[in-house]
Amino acid sequence: MASESERNKRLLQDVLAKPGNDVCADCGNAEPDWASVTLGVFVCQGCSLLHRGVPHISRVKSVQQETWDASEVELMAAMGNEAAKAKYEQKVPAFYYRPKHTDCKLLREQWIRARYERNEFEFIEKQEPYSAGYREGFLWKRGRDNGQFFSRKFILSEREGALKYFNKQDARDPKAVMKIETLNATFQPAKIGNPYGLQITYLRDNSTRNIFVYHNDSKEMVDWFNAIRAARFHYLQVAFPGASDEELVPKLTRSFMKEGFMEKTGPKHTEGFKKRWFTMDDRRLMYFKDPLDAYARGEVFIGSKENSYTVLPGLPPSTQGYHWNHGITIVTPDRKFLFACETEAEQKDWIAAFQRVINRPMRPQEYAVEAHFKHKP
Repeated sequence: MASESERNKRLLQDVLAKPGNDVCADCGNAEPDWASVTLGVFVCQGCSLLHRGVPHISRVKSVQQETWDASEVELMAAMGNEAAKAKYEQKVPAFYYRPKHTDCKLLREQWIRARYERNEFEFIEKQEPYSAGYREGFLWKRGRDNGQFFSRKFILSEREGALKYFNKQDARDPKAVMKIETLNATFQPAKIGNPYGLQITYLRDNSTRNIFVYHNDSKEMVDWFNAIRAARFHYLQVAFPGASDEELVPKLTRSFMKEGFMEKTGPKHTEGFKKRWFTMDDRRLMYFKDPLDAYARGEVFIGSKENSYTVLPGLPPSTQGYHWNHGITIVTPDRKFLFACETEAEQKDWIAAFQRVINRPMRPQEYAVEAHFKHKP
């Protein structure tokens, strides 16, 4: 006759097999080998570590390796991931970023706290910090010249269609006005050297500008990120009145397709190769002297194969002056761009990123962007 612990373990496996319980309740990752016995949800190992950071609301146990009481199994059976979603995600705004298991710790932790600790999606008034259409506060911003961070006042206004920041607390005129139309934000903790570091990009005169900011309060930083997404969402709803939420949400913010160092040479292919930091942002390939530069040294438009753009491994036989041996040639209608990677793995990753973009047909608005690149001085 089976022992009580064996019977409980078998019952727990039956609960785990129910719809929705086969993936992590928090990030959608497969293999939810852990569970919160207070919240009644199954989670992956990564999210279980974040649950340990909120012990007043969540107590986690291993599904496979720990002994379970009958009462704990009953709670998991009564709740489960689907019921928890119905309870804790009743009113998640369409624009609110739902983290994946590949996202940074900050986003995943605040998603857990927003649902289970602050109950933000059960009580709509708790969403005011990012839903009001206006937000102001102070963020630490990296100086363009010396790399130091300074406290700067930021104002996000949907009515004005812009994010602004001011160099002096009592300044009347902003140092920069970033139109919501071209605004993007992506968390870059490793690059910025701060766990709450956010990179904000915008277009000025059709060229990309970067600013790097952080706040010492993790909730504050994620609220800013979602306020930017809310502003972008409401802007796009007006710009594309017939579009569904499902069509608009992927356009709110985007992570870069790939970043890293490569070597490059100039248009004549006779100059020596120089090491530069490259960022692939959709169809814009930008290169910088330093990863935290405010301005790109140059930008390359990557079109589609239908428009005579191709990517090839290797460099032309006559090429000289490179230090890294794993070359890439990008052929555009106007010229060839030559790059070199340090390792074969990096070369393959970059080629795959370029190929994904080149294989995708160009949208009508992207032809206008391409024309801007061709007429740049």
